[in-house]
Amino acid sequence: MEDVNVIKLPETEDRTPAKKRARPPQFDPEREEQDRQTNVKRLAVLGETDGSVKLLEELVFGAEEELLERLVEQEDEDQTGTLLLQDEDEESEDEAPQQQQPVKKAAWVDEDDELDEEVDMRHRYRRNLMRGEAESTMSKQKLQQRMREQFQKAMGGTPSWAESGAQKKKKKKKKKAADEEDDDDDDEDDEDDLLRRTGNFVASSESLPSGILRMKKCLHANSARPSEDRLTTVQFHPSAQVVMTAGLDQSVCLFQVDGKTNPKIQSIHLERFPVHKAQFSRDGEVVIATSFRNKMFYLYDMMEGRVTPVHTVRGLNEARVKEFSVCPEGDALLLTGTRGYLHLLTLKTKEVVRSVKINGDVSGVALSPDGSKIFANSEEGEVYVFDLRSSRCVNKFSDDGCVRASSIAASRNGQYLACGSQSGVVNIYSQEACLNSANPKPLKAVMNLLTSATALAFNPSSEILAIASRAEDEAARLVHLPSLTVFSNFPVAKRKIVYRTSCLDFSPNSGFFSLANNKGQAPLFRLLHYKDF
Repeated sequence: MEDVNVIKLPETEDRTPAKKRARPPQFDPEREEQDRQTNVKRLAVLGETDGSVKLLEELVFGAEEELLERLVEQEDEDQTGTLLLQDEDEESEDEAPQQQQPVKKAAWVDEDDELDEEVDMRHRYRRNLMRGEAESTMSKQKLQQRMREQFQKAMGGTPSWAESGAQKKKKKKKKKAADEEDDDDDDEDDEDDLLRRTGNFVASSESLPSGILRMKKCLHANSARPSEDRLTTVQFHPSAQVVMTAGLDQSVCLFQVDGKTNPKIQSIHLERFPVHKAQFSRDGEVVIATSFRNKMFYLYDMMEGRVTPVHTVRGLNEARVKEFSVCPEGDALLLTGTRGYLHLLTLKTKEVVRSVKINGDVSGVALSPDGSKIFANSEEGEVYVFDLRSSRCVNKFSDDGCVRASSIAASRNGQYLACGSQSGVVNIYSQEACLNSANPKPLKAVMNLLTSATALAFNPSSEILAIASRAEDEAARLVHLPSLTVFSNFPVAKRKIVYRTSCLDFSPNSGFFSLANNKGQAPLFRLLHYKDF
């Protein structure tokens, strides 16, 4: 039989009365060390089957120094392992920066949101979101997506505050790869500085918002001298704060535009010459005026105050000179003749240097911003594009859905081309598509007019298209071009002021907008979004 060491455990309870108990012995270091060594030997006999039990027993019965050393070694191993894991994580992030981030789950989901509820799109607040009659109803999810697309289009993309965290991180990584580290540090410092300081950080956007156009009704531009008959022309001077009006009362008037009194500068009377159209020259020093049934036209030199009648034009075989356009480059006019002819006239020599022809009668003419291209539409709805330098027709297409054309206009930034029809529909095209495609599709068909669209005008920044009809009162609209929607607050007034409009124009920096109506008035509006004249 194996020898077995018997361990005597101390009794659990001392029943000796407290008064008879002996005093505790004094502390003896040598005896304490002998007891500790004895306990260590006895534990060795029991074995080491359970490490955690052994640690506990060593802590209870002694062996403090060995336990402390073991705990310190274990802590060092844990720290080393943690550092290794961190290094591995950093290496994995450097090797795979495009690793997909985990998708965050929604904290709460409404079951009603998942229902495929149909929304009536014929409501006046939702009509602009429709892309056809087939979309009379639309699901809530599709409507939200459509509104999101319209907002992004109006804002020129997704604003930074609407981007998700993943999009911001991706955008920041691209920027970090393209820029230097110092630039990134400067950006972070700016963000931190924004959070540390207080103040007004809200500023107005430079882009024109859609929906409602902030505007103010001013005194009529010609209030100092109202016309006695229908106005046919209103035009702002290309460089001075001056507006010109002309009409059937045989007069051409100039007014200073201040939005308050608009004092008259000068007026000239043309005997037996009801003005059909009057325009400033390219440099703004001369006014060209034509009538209805005369071949003669007038040149008014504002610097010298001299009125010169032009009775004959060499090389021009036309019975009358009525419609014309001022070329953006050079002192030249593009005259609209009969039987589809267009004539290029130089003001210096008063002669025709070039002519082009379309099929049918010309209903409208527009020039590209650099003056190199001519856009002309016929009454049959065909649009011709000519190269002015070579007199060649470079493209021809049919205005979509047009039966009889009535007007045409080109934006000054070379982006848009608007074609009006007698049905009141105005198609807005991309100029690039009109130059290169044989069958371009309109970006938008504006159907707010019910009568013939006779007047079209783009503002200088090409953000607004003004359309009007002289066949009906209040038939004028302003179109927001970035979103291709119509401003809802024009014309809105307690009483009529627009009436039948024959001409529209914007000031050089879009600060003012004016119309010429059949009451002899030129209503003037201050567009508050634009700061300059």
